[in-house]
Amino acid sequence: MQLYLVLVLIRPQDYPEWENIGIPVLPIVLLIAFLFWLPSRNKDLSAPQFILLPAFLVTLMLSQVANGWTGGALVQLSTFGPGILAFLVLSQVATEQKRVISVMALIVVCSAVLSFHGIQQVANGIGWTGVGLSQETRIQYVGIFNDPNDLGLLFIMALPMAMFLSARGGLLGLRRLFWWSGGGLLMYGIYLTSSRGALLALIAVFGVWIWRRRGALTAMLLGAVALGGIMMLPTRMGEIDASESSAAGRVDAWYSGFEMFIAHPLFGIGPGNFADNNFNLTAHNSFVLVLAEVGIFGYTIWLAFVCYGFMMMSAILRHEPELSGEAEAADWQRDQSLAMTLLLAQAGFFTAAFFLSRSYVILLYLLAALVLGHYTGVRQRYPSLPRYELSRDLLRWPAVALGSIIGLYILVKILLVTS
Repeated sequence: MQLYLVLVLIRPQDYPEWENIGIPVLPIVLLIAFLFWLPSRNKDLSAPQFILLPAFLVTLMLSQVANGWTGGALVQLSTFGPGILAFLVLSQVATEQKRVISVMALIVVCSAVLSFHGIQQVANGIGWTGVGLSQETRIQYVGIFNDPNDLGLLFIMALPMAMFLSARGGLLGLRRLFWWSGGGLLMYGIYLTSSRGALLALIAVFGVWIWRRRGALTAMLLGAVALGGIMMLPTRMGEIDASESSAAGRVDAWYSGFEMFIAHPLFGIGPGNFADNNFNLTAHNSFVLVLAEVGIFGYTIWLAFVCYGFMMMSAILRHEPELSGEAEAADWQRDQSLAMTLLLAQAGFFTAAFFLSRSYVILLYLLAALVLGHYTGVRQRYPSLPRYELSRDLLRWPAVALGSIIGLYILVKILLVTS
């Protein structure tokens, strides 16, 4: 599974000298990882996510059929299916503390490599991949990271992991220095992407961290100060304003998404069809994208899948198990630190995704798998943690989905008036 993660993040198969070899390396490695995991006896598929994610795939397929393209169901199966397979394997493999930490370390190292590639682009105008700067100012990479915003999304997700790893000390402090250096590369990489969504996500990450330690009021005050400072920057990153042309275009796209949803409320307009119905412009919002393309059924399922990840990490942070001895107390503290790290990673990811159309990207489902794997492992060690069952929440999620749709629609209307 580690090799698969390296191929997803570093992507040597997308380098010019490798992309024409004609061998589907990524699917082959994923299949091998699945076959190695399959004989395992320690499978726990009781979490709601194992029902919700295949159900979401079914809604993607039905949406294509409902919009008159029967063959589109097979396309969705072949494009989204591997993501489900990767989620399944990683969530079952990363249940032990050591494995969760090793996956985090791999993500941070790979992300730092991509940031270093961006630094090379800035210095030489081109990186070792043969890819130059985007818009002559913003760093980018190959494959799924050929958009600076996607690089920012990865760096934001990896940053809390680097901070967790840097706190673990080590021989003469060298391990701490190594991970602090990795975190610094990620911070600089975020700056070089010039992604406003990533910058807002960075504020969200630190805001959630401060909120957990100093309370909501302190977090809001510091967040407001940070946002005010950013808006004063004389760069593209300071152009966070609903009336600015790019931001206004996003709000218009969000409103168009609601119009599509109203016209096709049950199954949406079909996955991948948003731009075809909005002057070749994407939704610029992962929540609006799912709502418009898959309708209320798909949106409810996807939202429940996302929310369970936040609920699980919050449950670990709130839980107070009975502990016996210093060793068990230290072990529980490490479990909570990992939960806090993954909560921050989710907060950053979905803050950035609120301004990007990234509802189906593999990064989301790899992060969700790591979250679920950690919760599964912690609950095996501490059975007093809550057991989440979808059957208990069948009324909750439609209500939450409806409330979020109303809230998002009100936000869009307000932004349209002020833009």
